[in-house]
Parts: sequence; C-alpha cells; structure tokens
Amino acid sequence: MIDYIKGSIAELNPAYAVIDNHGIGYMMNITLTTFDVLSKAGEENALLYAYEVIREDAHTLYGFATKAEREAFLSLISVSGVGPNTARMILSSMSVDEFSQAIVGNNAAMFKSVKGVGGKTAQRIIVDLKDKIKPTGDTLLQVKGQADSEVYDEALAALVMLGFSQQASNKVLKSLFAKNPSLSVEVAIKQALKMM
Repeated sequence: MIDYIKGSIAELNPAYAVIDNHGIGYMMNITLTTFDVLSKAGEENALLYAYEVIREDAHTLYGFATKAEREAFLSLISVSGVGPNTARMILSSMSVDEFSQAIVGNNAAMFKSVKGVGGKTAQRIIVDLKDKIKPTGDTLLQVKGQADSEVYDEALAALVMLGFSQQASNKVLKSLFAKNPSLSVEVAIKQALKMM
C-alpha cells in the first residue's frame, strides 16, 4: 500500500494533482480542500497521503493533504452505497471538522446538500459512522476501539487487495480490533482470513 507520495507539483487543478517523484508523475484525485492546501504550498515539496483503488479496469490514486482527511474518506467509503467519488465530493463540500460534527450532530441535511447524496444515503452515513467518529477539538478523527488506525488501514487494504469486499473486510476487522486493539497487521490479516 502506498502511504504517501512526496515531490513537486507537475500539474494542479481542482479535480486532480500530478506529483512528480523522481521523474515519475503520479496522478492523484483530490478534494477541493486538498487543492486549496496545494495551491498555497507552491510547486516544491508537496506531500499527499494516498489511498489506492484497484479494479480490473483501473488503478486510481486518491490524495489527501492530511491523514485526518484520508481517515474521513476511508470512513465514508466503508458505508454501503458510498463510493470513492461520492466520498471525494462530500469532503470537497465540507472540512473534516464539519464532517465529524455533521455525524455527531445527526445533521443529514448537510450531507443531502452534496450533489449526488440523497436522503437515504445521508441517513446511512450517519447511522453507520455515528459510533465510530467523534470530534476531538482539532481536525483529527478518532475511531473508537481502534488503537492504531494505520494498522487497521493496512489490514483493510490488504484484504481488499486479496479480493474481499470493503464492507465485509471492515466488519471482520472491527470485531477483531474491538476484542484486541493492539493487533499487528499480520495477525489481524491472518485472523480476518479465517473469518471471511
């Protein structure tokens, strides 16, 4: 799994950025929030936290200016019916703080205001994420019962790359980490494979 890509900005527009890393240009789909950060950063030393979606017909990279924004994106795509592009639209329409406040405050109207998000999807986002997300006073998201979200993310990415669905993998990993938050990536994957 690619954790981040660091390099100079070869191309930048509101939909994507091309990061030049040692002569290789990585095209990364970005949110408007990340676009604003990159616009102010200048051309050198951009760093984007990555999430890679691998399908039969495409390998797509998503880039985020902060780990918190990537966490919000991963939370959103764990919701049934919310794909990467919808998650990107939501995070382009609101900050990570606004996103977590909307979840905690049961504010379905805020999600419905995003193009492509209907009433049912807005409610599903809130119901599915209500117990996982709480505001922390800054831009970080905390997932309850999940001591090390990086370990969780790695295990989830590995299961998805092995061909298991995001939803099924999330469900199994949540139960494993709820019982033992200090699992290593390898142990989490092995135990998850036995439960899939």
